[in-house]
Amino acid sequence: MNVKAMMATILQNQMALRGVDSLKPAEYEEIVDLLIEQLRVLELSLATRETANKQKP
Repeated sequence: MNVKAMMATILQNQMALRGVDSLKPAEYEEIVDLLIEQLRVLELSLATRETANKQKP
């Protein structure tokens, strides 16, 4: 099982514990993909900010 599939399973289990069980497995995988992409964007933004801060006199 790959990391995305494990994350989707964890998400599905956590949502079910909270009473949400109407999503399809593919929808959980789509949510995980979106979360990973948002984390990549955030990581790049933070790295850019850190680089900019290091270059200031």
